[in-house]
Amino acid sequence: MPLEAQPSASEASWLERLPKVELHLHLEGAIPLDALWELVTKYGGDPDVPSLAALADRFAYRDFPHFIQTWHWKNRFLREYEDFAFIARRVGEDLASQGVRYAEVFFSPPDFERYGLEPQNLAEQIRSGLDDVAGIRVALVADLVRDTGPEQADRTLERVSEVRDCGVVGIGLGGSEHEYPAARFKEVFAKARRLGFRTSAHAGEVAGAESVWAAAMELEADRIGHATRAVEDPKLVDFLEARGTPLELCPISNVRTGVIPSLEAHPVRAYFDRGMLVSVNTDDPKMFGNSLADEYAALVHHHGFTREEIRELLDRTISSAWLDADERDRLRRELMADPAWRA
Repeated sequence: MPLEAQPSASEASWLERLPKVELHLHLEGAIPLDALWELVTKYGGDPDVPSLAALADRFAYRDFPHFIQTWHWKNRFLREYEDFAFIARRVGEDLASQGVRYAEVFFSPPDFERYGLEPQNLAEQIRSGLDDVAGIRVALVADLVRDTGPEQADRTLERVSEVRDCGVVGIGLGGSEHEYPAARFKEVFAKARRLGFRTSAHAGEVAGAESVWAAAMELEADRIGHATRAVEDPKLVDFLEARGTPLELCPISNVRTGVIPSLEAHPVRAYFDRGMLVSVNTDDPKMFGNSLADEYAALVHHHGFTREEIRELLDRTISSAWLDADERDRLRRELMADPAWRA
């Protein structure tokens, strides 16, 4: 368990056995370290990272910009289409082993155009790898990556729209939120809606409440990722609650990147107690050293969540998923009937 709190052995076992749903996870940040090490060695290594242990040590951050730099460093070792089938299979296996039954996973096509990799083929390779894994269903969300600008985002959207049959259900907007305001992507998000995609935007992670307002009002995002700093504006929280906007919360990520000082400072409890549609997610778990069981343990130890509240959290997560009503109901019945709840 990261970040000082340690669950009891029985509690940790229970949290690990629970069926889970993940709605905010980046494929490229979820690569198991041994799989990433294979890719590092495949491409000649890095003199500053001479071993698997050194690779693990690489994932510690001074601040959010340092995290973004590390993200781009890691992506240097994803250069061929086959690499994406490989990591998708390994990520899928890792999620399934944790009891994740359904996930909506971001992938970031603009980050790999420098290697001549097209979004359509990336989606096909990722789907190929995921299809090798039993016990989990994974939908894909194409991150348009705000750092590349709205024109590139529009081109990525057009190309991704050609491969919706690969299970691409939505688009997202990640990257350097503090440098690339959401309003610049208003037309791209409107176009995504016309094409039938669901939409999510990272906001209120590094920038303040005004960024969340922009994601909600300018982009009209179906869900908002992080939204940590929405709490700075009570009127904004009232608005999000009244509108029923689902929030993809990532507490441990926010501590690891230094955007909040501690888990106690995270507004997850305040949002949950208001009845807001919140989910708790791992974001980039192999870059932060967390799992969903760790996230749940953090809620128990730092915010006093009870077992029933963890169950309620899963219910709200399922309500936030981009599934049709019948699929959502089937998933809810299946997961809520799991014997782990009665342990």
